[in-house]
This record gives sequence, structure tokens and C-alpha cells, in this order.
Amino acid sequence: MADDRMDERIEAQGRPREGDPERSGGSPSRPDPEVPERARRRQFSAAYKERILREADRYRRPGEIGALLRREGLYSSHLSAWRKQRRERGAAGLAGKKRGPAAKPKRSAREVQLERENRALQKKLAKAEMIIDFQKKVHELLGIPLRRPELDEDDS
Repeated sequence: MADDRMDERIEAQGRPREGDPERSGGSPSRPDPEVPERARRRQFSAAYKERILREADRYRRPGEIGALLRREGLYSSHLSAWRKQRRERGAAGLAGKKRGPAAKPKRSAREVQLERENRALQKKLAKAEMIIDFQKKVHELLGIPLRRPELDEDDS
């Protein structure tokens, strides 16, 4: 009898209950279509910024700029920043800058060729230095004195 109750409990846990999404055929969690999944930073084109600044500069009476900001969904800090950009860099300053690290300049074919030649010459130099060191050791072992070349002013 206790085994029968245990079997019933296990079966009940495995079956979907009333109102479960699996039973009703709906998805387990459907996102609300009114709420965006992730907030995104607004981006304004240079033309839009210029148009808003021109319009704001036209207004003279109190409250007109506030009405413009409310209508466009902007903040006064937008106008301040855009005016500063326009003042410092002109109309081109209103264009958005690319974010992230600056791109590394590509090397020219001449630079690549010179680097290859440099590596080859360094290898040759390393081999020549090994040969010279070997010759010095042979001279020491055999007891042959080395001639010291006269140093030029350029070599010192």
C-alpha cells in the first residue's frame, strides 16, 4: 500500500499540472513585447544634431527650448555637449566617433621587406660572431697569439 502511494507521487511529479506552460501549449516564459530585452544607447546623426541646434538657436522666448527638448525626448545636456562639439570642431565634430581602440596602421610592403632583410642580416651576424668566437678559442688552445688590428677612429 505504501508502495502504491509512492508510485502515485512519482507519477504525479512527472505529469504536467494544470496551468503549466507545457500543458497549455504555451512557451515556458514569453517575454513582454513592450519591454526591450536590453537597453540601448541612443545614437543621433550629425544632421539631426545640427537641425536641433539650429532650431534651438532660433528660439528666444522662455520655455521654447524646453518644449523642443520635451518634443524630441532630449535633455539639456545633449544641447550643451553638441554645442561644445560644434564650437571645438565645427560641423564635423557633431559626427559620432568610432568607439574602441584606434586601428593599427597597416605596414607598407617596403617596411615588411626591410624587416625581413633585417632578420636575415641578424642571423648572418650571429653566425659570423659564433665563427669568430670559435676561432678565438682555437687560437687560445693552440697558443697562437692573435693579431690585434689597428682601430680606426670610426671603430672605437
